[in-house]
Parts: sequence; structure tokens; C-alpha cells
Amino acid sequence: MARLRSAVVPEGHSIHRLAARHAELFAGDKVHAASPQGRFAEGAARLSGTVLESTEAYGKHLLHHYAGELTLHVHLGLYGKVTDGDGAPPEPVGQIRLRLASDRHWLDLRGPTACELLDPPEVRALRERLGPDPLRADADPARAYARIVRSSTALAALLLDQSVVAGTGLIFVTEALFRAGLPPTLPGRQLTAAAWRDLWVDLVELMTLAVAHGRIDTVRPAHLPEATGRAPRVDRHGGEVYVYRRPGQPCHVCGTEVRRGTLAGRNLYWCPTCQR
Repeated sequence: MARLRSAVVPEGHSIHRLAARHAELFAGDKVHAASPQGRFAEGAARLSGTVLESTEAYGKHLLHHYAGELTLHVHLGLYGKVTDGDGAPPEPVGQIRLRLASDRHWLDLRGPTACELLDPPEVRALRERLGPDPLRADADPARAYARIVRSSTALAALLLDQSVVAGTGLIFVTEALFRAGLPPTLPGRQLTAAAWRDLWVDLVELMTLAVAHGRIDTVRPAHLPEATGRAPRVDRHGGEVYVYRRPGQPCHVCGTEVRRGTLAGRNLYWCPTCQR
């Protein structure tokens, strides 16, 4: 049976889960690659017959590393989806940009923003234009803070900028700022080094838990439904959150009505009391 492996608007934890899943399916195997849609036919022809050596995620970018220093770069964007299954692949249905298959498994990629082959210099250039990823052991949070503290841009906008921090999307940013008691419109230059250290540690913790559980939960035990008696959250994104997509509802901590606004075309959610 096919299994959906990505969210509609994936944050970084989803891509790390995909990287681990694809290594489980194909690492060490020679793959057959095809592009039923035809838009990646040349790239698929180059990949076909090569061995997948490893996979990795960097922020919202998925990388498959093949023998011969060939790397497949995928960015799902808003509409990309990945499905996989066991055994022989089914007949192609819809716009499949890339199909990978081995003797044991198959994988289909539909609708990505990017699906391309990169050489080693291009892979380095991709990494260099991204900020540190909280889910990577090689992340340097000081590099992100150097950008933040020099900027008058709102902190939420900076954290959503993938060249500042890679992998954080609206849910993680909104919720981490609430947990830190920081208003989303705080100018980056007003963020202290101590506050940044705490914020980074919290992002690492939240995103690591999301990788493990496959959903984003940000509410501390004292504020969960079973502790407070409130109704559980019902939302297609799943998970218990403090303010994300809860405008007009009471804050789980203080009871103040959660606010919604916009910043650079994105919705913002915050508690005007807890994030004074």
C-alpha cells in the first residue's frame, strides 16, 4: 500500500523524516529512475543504474547522494508530495516528476518546486546560502545570531528567512516565540545573546521531538488537555500548540484572546499578554 510521506507545507522535521525514510528504502541499492511526466527525463536517465550511497536533509532541502558524486536535490515547496511502497510500483497516475525503484521498493515524487541534479560545488553553494539547521549536528547558532543582531527586521521574519535559520516554518517560529515570551515583531537587534541561546535550544528540542513523533507538539505538560480539562485541538496539522492558528481563542496560559496579524504576507499569531 502506498504511504504519504510529506505534508502539504512541510517544515524541516518532515524533510529529515523523508531523508531517513529514503535511506531505509534505498541506501546501498542500485536504483532505476524514470520521469513518467517527462520533465526530469534527462536527470532520471543519469541517475538510473547508480547506487544511492546516503541521504540528508538541510533545512527544507532533501539531498540524495549517489555514487560518482552525483546528488539529487529536491525541494517540495508548497505542492510537492512523496509516496512510497513495497514491491513493484503501480502504473503511473498523475504528474509524477520522478519515480525511483529497486528490487524491493518504489518512490514517487509529484509537484516539487525543485528536482535537479547537482555536482559537489553546487551542493556546497546550496549549503552556504542556508542558515544553520537546528536538526543538524554541524549547526552553528552563532552564525544565525550574527545576522539577527545586526538587523532591525522583525524577529519572526528573520527566523522564517531560510538564509538565517534553515528548516523553521511558521508553526515552529510562532510557537517558539510564544514559549520564549518574545513578541514576533521584536526587532532582531534587540534580541539578547542569552535570549537567543534559549530560543535556539528550544527550537532544537521542538524540532527533534517532531522528527521522532511525526507531528508538531509545542504545549508543555502543565497546559495539555489532560492537565487542564480543555478539549484537545482538532486541526489538519495535528499536534497541541499555544497560538498557531488559534486567533480569538483563549491563551492556554493566561486566558487572553490570541491575536492574529500579518508580516511580510504571512499570518502571525501571538498572545499580547504572554508576549508583551
